Amino acid sequence: MTRYILPLSDPSATLENAGGKGLSLTRLIQAGLPVPGGFLITTEAYRLFVEENGIQPRILEALKNMDLADPGSVEPVAQQIAGFFTGGRIPPELVQAISAACAPWNDIPVAVRSSATAEDLPEASFAGQQDTYLNVRGIQAILKAVQKCWASLWTARAIAYRDRQAIPPEQVALAVVVQELVPAAAAGVMFTANPVNGKRGELMITAAWGLGEAVVSGAVTPDTLTVNKATGRLLRRETAAKQVMTVRTETGTADQGVPAARKKAPVLNDRQVSELAGYGTRIEALYGRPMDIEWALEAGKFAILQARPVTALPEAPAGSSVEWKLPDPRGIYFRASIIEQLPEPLTPLFSTLAGSLIDSATRRLFAWMAGGKEIDPDIQLFETINGYGYMNVNFGVWITVLMGVAQLFKLKQIFKQSEPRWRQAHEHYLEVIRHWQAKPLDTYSATELLEAVRALTGETVQMYTVLQTGPIATALGSETLFTQLYNRLIRKKGDPDASIFVMGYESTPIRAEQSLYDLAEWARGRVALAAHLEATPGTRQAAELASGVTPSGLQAEEWGEWQRLFHEHLAKYGHFTYDLDFSKPVAADDPAPLLETCRMYLLGKAGSPYDRVQKLTLQREQAAQAMPKRLHGLKLRIFRSQMHSAQKYAPLREDGLSDLGLGYPLLRRMACELGGRLVEAAALEHPEDVFWLTEQEAEQTAAALDSGQLPAPMKAAVLERRSVWKAEQQLTPPMILPVGSKYMGMDVEKLTKGAASGDEHVLNGFGSSQGVVTAPARVLLGPQDFDQMRAGDVLVAPITTPAWTPLFALASAIVTDIGGPLSHSSIVAREYGIPAVLGTGVATRRIRSGQTISVDGGAGTVTLK
Repeated sequence: MTRYILPLSDPSATLENAGGKGLSLTRLIQAGLPVPGGFLITTEAYRLFVEENGIQPRILEALKNMDLADPGSVEPVAQQIAGFFTGGRIPPELVQAISAACAPWNDIPVAVRSSATAEDLPEASFAGQQDTYLNVRGIQAILKAVQKCWASLWTARAIAYRDRQAIPPEQVALAVVVQELVPAAAAGVMFTANPVNGKRGELMITAAWGLGEAVVSGAVTPDTLTVNKATGRLLRRETAAKQVMTVRTETGTADQGVPAARKKAPVLNDRQVSELAGYGTRIEALYGRPMDIEWALEAGKFAILQARPVTALPEAPAGSSVEWKLPDPRGIYFRASIIEQLPEPLTPLFSTLAGSLIDSATRRLFAWMAGGKEIDPDIQLFETINGYGYMNVNFGVWITVLMGVAQLFKLKQIFKQSEPRWRQAHEHYLEVIRHWQAKPLDTYSATELLEAVRALTGETVQMYTVLQTGPIATALGSETLFTQLYNRLIRKKGDPDASIFVMGYESTPIRAEQSLYDLAEWARGRVALAAHLEATPGTRQAAELASGVTPSGLQAEEWGEWQRLFHEHLAKYGHFTYDLDFSKPVAADDPAPLLETCRMYLLGKAGSPYDRVQKLTLQREQAAQAMPKRLHGLKLRIFRSQMHSAQKYAPLREDGLSDLGLGYPLLRRMACELGGRLVEAAALEHPEDVFWLTEQEAEQTAAALDSGQLPAPMKAAVLERRSVWKAEQQLTPPMILPVGSKYMGMDVEKLTKGAASGDEHVLNGFGSSQGVVTAPARVLLGPQDFDQMRAGDVLVAPITTPAWTPLFALASAIVTDIGGPLSHSSIVAREYGIPAVLGTGVATRRIRSGQTISVDGGAGTVTLK
């Protein structure tokens, strides 16, 4: 047509003029594959628009004002650049060319899709970095969508991605694909190699009703089908309960509920699966490598919407399987106990080194509980299955009965010794830390560094076993007993909830928050310092603290005092863990989340923790003082006794959980010291890569270093394992294996997760803190996401630990995947007086950040708006 417009089938399309997506679609059409028709607006059009509006020099100037080490500085620059595009004028000759190309599609809905020159490449897929607009009608709407696509070349995520791929900003341009919209009855994604286990002989298809956006965005759990690529035979079919579908509307697209009759119905039949798999094998043969393919189905016919190379496919481990295969066919595996502190797939060093320590410590604990009777040594208690930690509890009926009976006789001992045993374990942990702190890190041999990691991990695991039969058990027992007594024998209409009587007590996480608040108040009295901290995101503050340089406009003495006070806070509270896998940084390693919370205090977006505790204390005292007015004699004595017991042990549990990471700052420094030596020996790329070695590999490489030999290179293995770990993150580990099995007559799924909801817009869980809140959700998977939290958001997380507590000051409510009425989330939410619904099982997958949700802590429901 013109240098600005090309038909999608035009063989003159190149990466330079059509971008990665456009070139891929052209190639598919030329190979005879069913691709919807359309045309390309070439990169020449983008360059003309940029030149006519003088945008390129302004982009380069704007990019100078950001620091890619500080993610918070990228978004303002991206928004500034977006304004250059939305405020620009499309040249008349370009309007004329696009209008002429649109003539055949004038009344037909189209998809307008970005196609960058650094996109869908074998070495950098760039998937999802630029924008797509669906169900666009008419020339004016198409022109507006094209302008938005051009601007999306400069979103914060696209800028950061190109930087990681070392692509200079001067070299990128963007074409736009305008393509007939397939009014899909069903759609999904197809990988021509298994993305979970890396098997090249398997093809995986995901399928859901409606347009494909719900699948790509993660709004729906789709059907998953695994196919033998050579024969087209269906190997496995997992049919999901599909709650949401993306559909066309008059003005675009929207998510709506799937009709009841289709929720649990398979999207594709066997014949359709075989046909689609055939297209997959053709496309893989065309490109000569595994491919990630988007597809749609309408009126019984398939359409291929996109195909890009798979850039992070793991090598297929021998004998691997997508199935949740049991290590011991007789085993019953729970994601419970210490596993609750391990929500993500485990890194290899933790899985192997810490796994054996967890197994040994649990074995000792169970022997103590069973009166000395030991578990069969052939039964492995701790296992890693598809990357996730599990505990095997099928160690025989006899020993299980023994433990149950012994517990009845040990109850008094457990309660009496709970606090002394914890304090003894605490002191021993500190002794081990002091032992390994006695010498500078560079004076330890590599083998000694690994031994220190093992010793400090062992103390962490031992501490947890003490907590299990100490503060955790006593907190659970005392509060459950008090709640049952109060609700059944004492509570009358109008009386406060039982939780009121155990609120307002300071625990270590609450004291840590008060310490952070004190820091903010100290800074508030220094005008220049306070202004700087208020204006500077936490990530940038952390970089400033690490640099040792006083920021411009601040007094060196005042800045030095601020540093000293903050480091005192870290020394006392910086060991709180977000995840017990020691590969994850703690606040002592990355203080940005704490600095951001301190900033929120300065900005007045979070209230005083002292005022909150005082208010709750007053409510508790008033409730307790009211009881003697209507209770007398034995009933009053029982009430007071059980109330005092619950009040004593609830905060003790939080103190104990806060202890788990006592040695982690030192442990991580010693592990990274070993990793640094392996980097110098060219065995690893980065010091933190040491966490991706197995215990045996770490031992071998340490021994090689100490003997003056070059250790075996592990860079390729680390890259592979990171890819596998990323794939495992997409899995949803069942709470019990085999799935659906019962343990001692109990339905574990019902005990560990909220009951299923009959309403597609409602998630059920454990209501563990009273109240109702409707607000935007903020889905945070770990500390790397903490800077996304805003005051008033509903915090949605896999699970929370004491390290998450600073976010509670900003949250209006809490929702988690994992947890129960007496988990950390529950106890701290009550202390903050905010609703909490825990143990939903799927919250982080079903809820999207920014989505409005209603949290009812009394009913235990989360309603999606």
